[in-house]
Amino acid sequence: MLKNTILLTLTALVLTTACTVTEPVSKLQAYNGLYTEKPVSLLIMPPINRSTNVEAKEYFHTTLNVPIANAGYYVIPPFLSMDILKRESAYDAELFLDAPLAKFGEVFGADMALFTLIHKWDKSSIGATVTVDVEYIIKSIHTNEVLFKRRGQVTYDTSMNLGGSGLVGALANMAASAINTAVTKYVDVARACNSYTLSDLPAGTYSPTFLQDSIQNAGKDVFKVTIKK
Repeated sequence: MLKNTILLTLTALVLTTACTVTEPVSKLQAYNGLYTEKPVSLLIMPPINRSTNVEAKEYFHTTLNVPIANAGYYVIPPFLSMDILKRESAYDAELFLDAPLAKFGEVFGADMALFTLIHKWDKSSIGATVTVDVEYIIKSIHTNEVLFKRRGQVTYDTSMNLGGSGLVGALANMAASAINTAVTKYVDVARACNSYTLSDLPAGTYSPTFLQDSIQNAGKDVFKVTIKK
């Protein structure tokens, strides 16, 4: 009897879990701080590179400004800010991730700071992919509140199909894909990651849709996606 009761309880729990559907979250709910503070300007902090690709930091830094500017925010010119940050011994952004940011507001006049954490950057010529695990954190310089946070594992697919069939066709496609992966510009990979992840950023002051996208569904804060080259 006890055994049957336990079995029925476990079955009910499994069915309840299986039927649970995650309700979509609006942008207003996910990024309430952005709608409340209405920030105008953003400072791009030097990316924090925890991957084995030593150049990943530069790839990301040079491609972050475009999707943010397109979203309607004023971006402090990256090369100017990077020069100042290096001169002021602030090139290691990890030191400031959990520290007060008011000084950056005084120096740059920015409302927000963007931290980018590159957790992984793996290239597979055989698999014809470049897989990047990146986390984006936008913090208020005035309150240190996290205004936007997303982490994604982005697989950049460089595979090619030359249209051949059989073993010869498969080998030709594999060889072409391997070459395509080898010559893929890493800047293109970084640009694809930034564009996809930051596309969820609510419209800024300079966007014609400013404050009009609050009821739209927000993207997942942790996601996996494959982007075809």
